[in-house]
Amino acid sequence: MIAVIKTGGKQYLVSAGDKIKVEKLEIEEGKEFTFDEVLLCDKNGDGKDVKIGAPILKDVKVTAKVLSQGKGVKLIIFKYKPKKRYKRKIGHRQTFTEVEILSIV
Repeated sequence: MIAVIKTGGKQYLVSAGDKIKVEKLEIEEGKEFTFDEVLLCDKNGDGKDVKIGAPILKDVKVTAKVLSQGKGVKLIIFKYKPKKRYKRKIGHRQTFTEVEILSIV
């Protein structure tokens, strides 16, 4: 069984047992929660029994467990203008939450 969920302004294709990194969620490690915004659900994974939401499915929920909270790799943002003595260097580390998909109901 596969589903497409929406969280943090992004969409993820998930199935039971998957571990994904999503935008930071304010949920403690080890807690279980549900994704309510399910956009698509395929019962068998073969494409024959597909339910598509308009825009979301009301009767399908995806249960997940928070594994960890963390920060991604550091990105360097460097701006430079030639002949003007302008340069700016800053870094950014995006926060994320790693979740494990337990079931699709």
